[in-house]
Amino acid sequence: MAAGSCAALRRSFSTSAQNKAKGAVLGASGGMGQPLARLLKNSPLGSLAADLSHIDTRATVKGHLGPEQLPDCLKGCDVVVIPAGVPRKPGVTRDDLVSTNASIVATLTAACAQHCPEAMICVISNLVNSTIPIATEVFKKHGAYDPDKIFGVTTLDIVRANTFIAELKGLDPGRVNVPVIGGHAGKTIIPLISQRTPKVDLPQDQLAAVAGRIQEAVTEVVKAKAGAGSTTLSMAYAGARFVFSLVDAMNGKEGVVECSFVKSQEEDCAYFSTPLLLGKKGIEKNLGIGKISPFEEKMIAEAIPELKASIKKGEEFVKNMK
Repeated sequence: MAAGSCAALRRSFSTSAQNKAKGAVLGASGGMGQPLARLLKNSPLGSLAADLSHIDTRATVKGHLGPEQLPDCLKGCDVVVIPAGVPRKPGVTRDDLVSTNASIVATLTAACAQHCPEAMICVISNLVNSTIPIATEVFKKHGAYDPDKIFGVTTLDIVRANTFIAELKGLDPGRVNVPVIGGHAGKTIIPLISQRTPKVDLPQDQLAAVAGRIQEAVTEVVKAKAGAGSTTLSMAYAGARFVFSLVDAMNGKEGVVECSFVKSQEEDCAYFSTPLLLGKKGIEKNLGIGKISPFEEKMIAEAIPELKASIKKGEEFVKNMK
């Protein structure tokens, strides 16, 4: 996947004709970028852009290919979504992902800082625990940094938590809500099952099992695809959900809350995922962790060293860039 691959999508995200947002999906030709672009088109690159442009929705689509077309792709964007990068496969470590995807994210966020510095930046590219610090440091280098506008998309962890809890208790997953905090990899993923709605009883063994499944859910998908790919469809769904929520808030909808990995002071970490109240200018208020159980306190304590190491790796990557 070329680092400069992108698709610009325009659509009205509300019933008001005045409330329109222009967005770019950078990496829209990839395994996850394609269904994500399709979902965003419903509420790019050559034939894909042409294909999407024939769908009868209010969004219009234009494809761009290569770094030289990034300025045209990004100019005037209100929201940029970055799924570009390589997915997790068997034998690929999280460190491998950072090494490969870091330069892609750095290149694309540098283009965003230059050509749409006011846009909301939604990074999906793994490892989010490192790519968000990369995006932040790149924006700082270009004098365009706003901590309220750079988001690590961790929504898939919430979607999985809701689904797995619903399966256990025979509930409608659409009515279940489990905040997930911390980071977006392995044990840094911390589902706050004590804060779930609706309230349901889970014995300790079941609680530990479902928390572990949420943390390692990507492994289920990688194994199921027998090395042919990683999470694409569910991540596209989760990414679209976050973008729709963000644009709703930008258009004035009140009370929009999503978890995201952002600049933070929680748990003495420079970045941390917590529930955020979203608004017209991005983060309106960080709602913090709230009251948690001893089990969740332990999970946080176990996650912090790994989370800090990943953050440092991202920051050092930008510091060492030529």
